[in-house]
Amino acid sequence: MASTDKIVSSDDETLILVDADDRETGFLDKARCHDGAGVLHRAFSVFLFNDAGQLLLQQRAPGKRLWPNFWSNSCCSHPRKGESMAEATLRRIEEELGIRANVEFVYKFSYQAQYGDEGAEHELCWVFLGRSNDAVKVNSNEIAAFRYVQAQELSAELAADSAMFTPWLRMEWQRLQEEFSGRLAVYTTSVKDKAS
Repeated sequence: MASTDKIVSSDDETLILVDADDRETGFLDKARCHDGAGVLHRAFSVFLFNDAGQLLLQQRAPGKRLWPNFWSNSCCSHPRKGESMAEATLRRIEEELGIRANVEFVYKFSYQAQYGDEGAEHELCWVFLGRSNDAVKVNSNEIAAFRYVQAQELSAELAADSAMFTPWLRMEWQRLQEEFSGRLAVYTTSVKDKAS
């Protein structure tokens, strides 16, 4: 597995606090955003597919404060103070996965998920779908492993053992299938099948 170990995130980076309507209310360092029950901040979650219609999943690195070693969607993180969502998504995809991708916004939602005494995610999260066929080169500080799955494989795995996946992946995948199945099908159908 091709990888790099460049440091691309820190507890000191400044995240964007928002209200329930996604209006900016201030800024706070990443560590304090995730302390206790968490402070609501802006985030994003990306689902990347290849031309075969397979979804790229990542296993979070063991050094992660929240949900280490859990399987999650292709890429998820936060825009930093002064950074647009477009800038943040493309930056982070390249930092974590070493690839470039085209992404499209689908929906946003807020959630809170507690990880024992270690802290919580309390995010207003923008969800994106995208495509890339670049060879993945993971950042080992962020990702322990990666794999590609078909949509039905992920659904079967979630039904069999959802505890191995991050809570946001479980929520987002369910909503993508239930409310945005048409847009999801654009990515889960292989380019070859679409052409025939």
